[in-house]
Amino acid sequence: MSSATYRTLLRTPGAAAFFLTATTGRLGIAMTGLGIIWLVHDRTGSYAAAGLVTGGFAVAEALAGPQLARLIDRFGQTRVLPPVLLAHATAVVTLLTLVENGSPRGLLTAAGVLVGATIPQLGALSAARWSALLRGERAASLPTAFALESLGNGLCYLAGPALVTAVGAGSDPAYGMALATALVIGGGLALAAQRGTAPPMSGAAERKGAGRSLRRPGFAVQVGVNLCLGLYFGAMQVSVAAFAVERGAADAPLYMVSNCAGLLAGWLYGLRRWRVAPQLQLAMLSAGLAVSCLPLLVVGSLPEAGLALAFTGMAIPPILVLSSVLTAAAVERAALTQAFTWLNSASAAGSAGAAAMSGRAVDAYGAHGGFAIAAAAAVAMAVPAAVRAHTLRARRIGSGLPPRPPTR
Repeated sequence: MSSATYRTLLRTPGAAAFFLTATTGRLGIAMTGLGIIWLVHDRTGSYAAAGLVTGGFAVAEALAGPQLARLIDRFGQTRVLPPVLLAHATAVVTLLTLVENGSPRGLLTAAGVLVGATIPQLGALSAARWSALLRGERAASLPTAFALESLGNGLCYLAGPALVTAVGAGSDPAYGMALATALVIGGGLALAAQRGTAPPMSGAAERKGAGRSLRRPGFAVQVGVNLCLGLYFGAMQVSVAAFAVERGAADAPLYMVSNCAGLLAGWLYGLRRWRVAPQLQLAMLSAGLAVSCLPLLVVGSLPEAGLALAFTGMAIPPILVLSSVLTAAAVERAALTQAFTWLNSASAAGSAGAAAMSGRAVDAYGAHGGFAIAAAAAVAMAVPAAVRAHTLRARRIGSGLPPRPPTR
């Protein structure tokens, strides 16, 4: 294993440029939701109003994202991104103006919806560029590229909330929103300017068949996996915070342990070429996540919880990488941006639903009740992954082909 694998990928002409610019924009995206919370609460003094506006932002982002991706698949990143980014900047300015003028909550929520509906999923656009760049003989490098994407995404969502909180606490929350928007606009425009690595536009005949590929069973399983992952994330956010509060401690160290373990696992996973079929890897990792959740049902101290969260955190990045790999294999190129965006939307929907369910479970049974919701989500993810892997293995053997060789 050698980090030269990542260096080799980034030396591919144009790869480092689009990866770094997309990651810059993703840092802004990671800051936006929390930035809205700090901004609205600072101006209104109400967490209820802040939650309402942020909820509208999150729902609109999940619903509108695939529709924007559909336009991008049809007309290309370089043509669609600039007007979308202009609309996003206008929506943020509108929200800032309404907040400063003390507008009613309904108007603030509508502005939050506009902000969410116009924010581009730059991670999906970067993944689509990797898929277009690593085709044919270079397709074996795609898991490593998606592992690199997972690392970039993890770092953004680790640093973004901390950065927007620091800017808001040190000055004015409006500056945090302005910084987040500047990163999104700057990263997005820089990505749009890189025409050489943009996926080529598809013809009418190719687009017609590509839409049907989004209904294939292989892609449906990946949507289900990401929905369950969202349920897991939403339940863990509430449960970890409740566990720390019950013991009079801060929850940040627990999140840090889980995130750092995940970043390490994702980095190591991308360094190796795995000979096990991706479907079987996904089934094994999903089952491992479900098993590693069981200690959380009985942990009683912060060190015990930290150790358990480290093991659960290590399973997440490889699962995300495999989901992207299997999606790229299941969906036609002309619908690939839509497919990656649907995965994000499924995860967001699951997270929103789990936050409400786990909140009730925590109120009734304490933090362990919320951990039970997370464990159930992990089990729900493992079942279809295992069924899909078994089906493909049986089909391969039935056709007279040998099963995949074991890993090294």
